[in-house]
Amino acid sequence: MTSAKTTVAETAKDAGVRLIRNPVLPGFNPDPVILRVGPDYYIATSTFEWYPGVRLHHSTDLVNWRPLGGVLTERRLLDLTGAGDSCGVWAPDLSWADGLFYLVYADVASFASGYWDPQNYLITAPDLAGPWSDPVPLHARGFDAALFHEDGRSWLLAMSADWRPGRERFAGIQIQEYDRAARRLVGAEQIIYGGTETGLTEGPRVYRRDGWYYLVTAEGGTSWEHQVTVARSKSLFGPYESDPAGPLLTSRGRPDLPLQKAGHGSLVQTPDGEWYLAHLVARPYTPLGNCVLGRETAIQRVSWPAGEWPRVDGGVPAELVPAPAAAATADPDDGAESDGTASHDDFDAATLGPDWSTLRRPATPDWVDLSARPSHLRIHGGQSPVGRQRPSLVARRVTAPRFEFEATMEFQPASFRQLAGVTAYYNTRNWHFAYLTASDDGRRVLELLSCDRGVRTPHPGCQVDLTGIDRIRLRVTFDGPVLRFAYASASSTGWRQLPAELDATILSDEHAAQFATGEPEAWGFTGAFAGLWVQDLGGDGGYADFDSAAHRAH
Repeated sequence: MTSAKTTVAETAKDAGVRLIRNPVLPGFNPDPVILRVGPDYYIATSTFEWYPGVRLHHSTDLVNWRPLGGVLTERRLLDLTGAGDSCGVWAPDLSWADGLFYLVYADVASFASGYWDPQNYLITAPDLAGPWSDPVPLHARGFDAALFHEDGRSWLLAMSADWRPGRERFAGIQIQEYDRAARRLVGAEQIIYGGTETGLTEGPRVYRRDGWYYLVTAEGGTSWEHQVTVARSKSLFGPYESDPAGPLLTSRGRPDLPLQKAGHGSLVQTPDGEWYLAHLVARPYTPLGNCVLGRETAIQRVSWPAGEWPRVDGGVPAELVPAPAAAATADPDDGAESDGTASHDDFDAATLGPDWSTLRRPATPDWVDLSARPSHLRIHGGQSPVGRQRPSLVARRVTAPRFEFEATMEFQPASFRQLAGVTAYYNTRNWHFAYLTASDDGRRVLELLSCDRGVRTPHPGCQVDLTGIDRIRLRVTFDGPVLRFAYASASSTGWRQLPAELDATILSDEHAAQFATGEPEAWGFTGAFAGLWVQDLGGDGGYADFDSAAHRAH
């Protein structure tokens, strides 16, 4: 039997059409909103407790995507000091109207005991590179806020949160006018859609087409029951009729599909009138198992005849999708991941590249220093793994089940309170860390420490005396569910593996989630990172110099 994957590939090749290969944004890139301005496509995604906030990618063909970095690069725009795990920036919205980009984002402070505290903000700029306006505080009544523009007016949509015990926490989709000139919300809010029986209705966006207002929402939560729902009305304010055929897209009930958790969608029309849906997916290592790479971004082709409902073929996510007709100018096998399969950074630039992120504080020169030593990244040590104010972690997303990350480092620890090395990181409670530190007798030693749901486990059999070796290479390897660390002197070409096979699956949304009496005590919305971590637990001025860092995805 010919597989669906082969059929799509062969059909596209025979027609000379290039392929979109999903996920187009591999690794932690959830909650996508897609926007076209002229020939350019942009996708903005959630970043939670990581800077820069709201990550952007650019494409001209929907096939190849280039990272632009993030928008919220300074505390003037976003302050994540003290942000909890998986709090921070949720589900941004990017739109364009009258010569300006509009970016709406929520800074969610909590999700415990039935509360969220989701303060929404709006900033504008004539160019995605900025300068961005000061944030306009919007409401904090719900999250996943998005703007709809029509005839010179704008309306803000969002899910409506209800904190009251015994009530539906996701209380429907609300709308309120936003006065662009006054830069504030005006008029009364009203609920325009209660969702389907699937529930947990969020992520609203409105599209005007053929005399109808189409309301696209996410439902079912952001895990295995996730879906994209469409409803429509002749009036912006409803009543909205849900598509009688069911969800536009879902993986629910199909554990055989390689792309799971399909939901939270956003539509875009090409210059030639074709329609596509950007949405989140995840790739578990086993059926309905842990998703170490987090929630990723995929794209599906949409059929949308005039006056009819939009449709995705089969209503399920496909790994291979025919690209727009305008992209049919190259071999269908030349699609590329946005983050590439390999990269090497010698830290020669004045700022960090767009693939790097920093935890809970922006990459300012007081702790991320690219000028103190030419062609080196100097990271000044920060707080412990549970510190939420001044951690010193510079990391990049893990984008494939088989993934290597390595770095060359110089570090002179003064005591056991100073540590520097490479980490495989999910959040404050789930990580693995190979680091140099000083022993009580003054030796410089390499050690390995793991943390699983807040419980630390040392690996004493992995301690290595590196006294006298000034430059050290460290490597972390993701091999599906298994994770390994290795080291080498800078002058050596051979690696020595530490004698421990670690569990990579603790670095996942599923493992991070914990409940108490039905309410989330901890949650997981991000994904695995590999990075450079420096700790100075005594506040004594310790730092490490990194000469290079590289990654390779298999």
